[in-house]
Amino acid sequence: MTNQREKRNEASLPHSVFSADWLRKAERQAAQETGISLFTLMQRAAKAAFLMAQRQFPDARHWLIFCGHGNNGGDGYEVARLAKQAGIRVTLLAVDSHKPLPDEAESARLGWEKAGGESGAADTQWPQDIDLIIDGLLGTGLTSAPRAPYDGLIENINATPVPVLSLDIPSGLDAQTGQAAGQAVHATHTLSFIALKPGLLTGQARDYVGKLHCDPLGLQSWLGGHLPHLQRLDATQLAQWLHPRRPCSHKGDHGRLLVVGGDTGFAGAIRMASEAALRSGAGLVRVLTHIENAGPLLTARPELMVQELTAKSLEEGLKWADVLVIGPGLGQRDWGRQAVEQAEKSDKPALWDADALNLLAINPGKRQNRVLTPHPGEAARLLGCSVEDIESDRLLSARKLTERYGGVVVLKGAGTLIASERGGLAVADVGNAGMASGGMGDVLSGIIGGLLAQKLDVYDAACAGTVVHGAAADEIAHRQGTRGMLATDLLAVIPPLVNPDLKKQISE
Repeated sequence: MTNQREKRNEASLPHSVFSADWLRKAERQAAQETGISLFTLMQRAAKAAFLMAQRQFPDARHWLIFCGHGNNGGDGYEVARLAKQAGIRVTLLAVDSHKPLPDEAESARLGWEKAGGESGAADTQWPQDIDLIIDGLLGTGLTSAPRAPYDGLIENINATPVPVLSLDIPSGLDAQTGQAAGQAVHATHTLSFIALKPGLLTGQARDYVGKLHCDPLGLQSWLGGHLPHLQRLDATQLAQWLHPRRPCSHKGDHGRLLVVGGDTGFAGAIRMASEAALRSGAGLVRVLTHIENAGPLLTARPELMVQELTAKSLEEGLKWADVLVIGPGLGQRDWGRQAVEQAEKSDKPALWDADALNLLAINPGKRQNRVLTPHPGEAARLLGCSVEDIESDRLLSARKLTERYGGVVVLKGAGTLIASERGGLAVADVGNAGMASGGMGDVLSGIIGGLLAQKLDVYDAACAGTVVHGAAADEIAHRQGTRGMLATDLLAVIPPLVNPDLKKQISE
């Protein structure tokens, strides 16, 4: 059974994402304002799930459906009823509780029984010939590790080699943070109801969600009247940031970027960042680095302007540049520390990465026109906490980083988050496991820096750059798979992504 998110999500996924807590409370309001009952909403959810199961697994003839003791279980009862009516063999196992079922779930249970369905106990022996599991155990209200008997059921589901469709969210996954505190279902497909929740897109989500789908259950117009809590970003949106160039433009119109870094032994980092900036469209890129790197860099990429990093060359470079990128391969010796201290005095838009972030953690400062691109370890140092603290709630961590350091933060990871002190918040639904290799962050820094040089706003540059970066990796994964992907593999596929008008021009 595969659960890799390297498979593309549906192109129809919405770009608006809503807080899990807000959605739970808003569900009743939505039903009232649109003139339907909560039970009708449950029936819509079940029908959407039933039709998806039929569409994705047309040959599945024996469904094992798990129903928890909540409205997620109610969805399961309704799916079971529809499947039975369609002539599909259904085995339904229900978790018992001393508490009564919610009204809507109880109505669904009674409807299942009226249709001739039977419910087995959670500890019932499973049939051997099942070919599809429907997960309706735990919904979006879970905030801690599943307890017995749920944990054991989830463990057995994961050990069973048949596909799994999770209703609304894989049981055991936190719908807000994307964390799994204990056992969580490894779904093949997940169908989110009404809207996407953050926990389906960041944190540990990609290990559990499988292919993600969303059905608004007829509430899309109502939902459109509410501001989303964050945006889901993908490559279809690149055209909103990256417009065609003016035909008579020249290199000076597309920005002068200064890239600082590359201590002894780290020429690769500064080379990848600076070339990524060129590939992203920066007009001129000047590199200040250790003198031993100058020859190799010029030989590998003669379009770069390369000088030794000294106090004087940095002063001159900062006057010349429109935008600064500092950190790739910088190190934390006095050489790098002095460069950061000098760069801190500049008021030019900037991107700080790698060791520039580690040095910033030692001497914190706040500014508005800067992008920080930490991975979880760097973020932990910036906030003085553990990596586990960062990963336990990535959304909150991103917000804390902007509160402390200002500007825009790109919190890297599976489901990279982009947060602005001014309120913007987005999750990049691009990228794959092939990016777990050295140098990927350097390429990201160069892309965002290149877009900043082309006069994109700091938040837009961070959003667009992160999407270009992840989409480039997805293109490489599509061609050759994820294992063995190199950061430099991305460089050749960046240009088509930063020219989203290209397909339109070709078609015309």
